[in-house]
Amino acid sequence: MNSHVSEDHSAVKKTCVFEPYRKHKNIGKCLIISNEHFPDSPHLHRKGGSVDERLLSITFKSLGFQVQVEKNLSANEMIRVLRKVSKENHADNSCFVCVLMSHGEEGTILGSDECWIHVKTLTSLVTSDLCPSLRDKPKLFFLQACRGQEFDSGVEADSEEAPGEFSGISDVPEADFLCCYSTVEGYYSWRNPETGSVFIGELCKMLKDCHLEIIQILTRVNHRVAFHFQSHTTDLDTHMKRQMPCFASRLTKEFYLHVAEKKNK
Repeated sequence: MNSHVSEDHSAVKKTCVFEPYRKHKNIGKCLIISNEHFPDSPHLHRKGGSVDERLLSITFKSLGFQVQVEKNLSANEMIRVLRKVSKENHADNSCFVCVLMSHGEEGTILGSDECWIHVKTLTSLVTSDLCPSLRDKPKLFFLQACRGQEFDSGVEADSEEAPGEFSGISDVPEADFLCCYSTVEGYYSWRNPETGSVFIGELCKMLKDCHLEIIQILTRVNHRVAFHFQSHTTDLDTHMKRQMPCFASRLTKEFYLHVAEKKNK
């Protein structure tokens, strides 16, 4: 009798099939919150922010989104707008997109009233319990803001010193969320007063041109920004610097903004 333990062939190997998120009647809503002006602090004016806002609006409208633009919101107003969105009926929508643009620090973003708010406070307003019609649908958040200290030289960067320390908890509250950041933790996010930010520019280009799954698109955005951008300033401390976007995903299926092309078998 063979003393070797026999292999168990009772379990049949199954092919791993990834189904994309289900498409609905509409692609969905895109909420753009752009804090460019800070009434009590003119030096915080985010020159070039309106360029990003226009480009984002054009891009997402071209993709079929219902675009809602909100400008210069206080911290409480940002909460109010997202809370209102969460109460809307998204039953016929495939996804929800929110773009947040302001000054920032790690885990926080600045309202036009110069009050800080945690990013997770905002993302958590459209979780499945608060917005049932977005349950099991992708919720994408894009953040154009610094995640570190601002430059003292006056270079245009989306950074402002935030009081206290961020607790470090994830900005992604549950499954089917994705947060994409213009830069990695602790670093600056570059913005040109005339042409807007490098991250938003590359993001919009890739969203329009690439008929790929969203993670592949964002990987290309990372590549474009990381390898094709360098800062040009008159300050030696900030000249020839680079930027590296990143994203955190808890998506559970593949997601295509464009109709996915069928592969030949």
